[in-house]
Amino acid sequence: MANESRPCPCDIGDRFDYGGLGQEVQVEHIKAYVCKPSGSTDKAVIVIHDIFGWQLPNTRYIADMLTANGYIAICPDCFVGQEAWKPSNDWASFDDWLKTRDAGKIDKEIDVVLKYLRDQCGAKKIGVIGFCWGGAAVQHLMLKNPHLKTGVSLYGVIRRFEDKYNLLHPTFFIFGEKDDIIPLEQVTLLEQKLKQKCKVDYEVKIYPGQTHGFVHRKKEDINPQDKPYIEEGRKDMINWLNKYL
Repeated sequence: MANESRPCPCDIGDRFDYGGLGQEVQVEHIKAYVCKPSGSTDKAVIVIHDIFGWQLPNTRYIADMLTANGYIAICPDCFVGQEAWKPSNDWASFDDWLKTRDAGKIDKEIDVVLKYLRDQCGAKKIGVIGFCWGGAAVQHLMLKNPHLKTGVSLYGVIRRFEDKYNLLHPTFFIFGEKDDIIPLEQVTLLEQKLKQKCKVDYEVKIYPGQTHGFVHRKKEDINPQDKPYIEEGRKDMINWLNKYL
């Protein structure tokens, strides 16, 4: 049984009833969801899922949105077959579960995906976005991977990469003002450190009144007060990608 007295903060939000326009493929040792635009393009975005895994309809919805904006989008299973978190799981076991799924150890998977995008899809300019767990992965990749041009980290857990701010590529950080997982003082510190140490373009933006997961885990129709911020977050994400890809 889930520990109801201390529910997982990532459970806040809505699960979309969405089928997806793309297809599932096998890329070497991992499965991935891929969606391609009707016209040809050499621009691609890797979408890194949250703790609910690569099959969450919400994440596929965002991948398809990127494709509608002219990008090849791919969401690989960065858990490599290990089970995604379920809302019914006991939150008390979350830390143990997380130990076997390190957002800073996905380099092998990303290299495989980059090769697939270049060789099979003709991609030359490749960026990355990620949500929550995937947002932390984006920060890791922006510090390390020379082959990605830009990244958008959406409510990525900052403490995962404290004291690592020397980004290689332009990075956009999206946070919610009322995020229970990422306190605003952490966001302020991130900004201060980036100002001191970061030599590439970056932006840190806080969206008023928003909780964790608002860009992909909230529905505009049943969260009307959040609608402007959901739309703004998505638009900002796409504008950033357009600027650097």
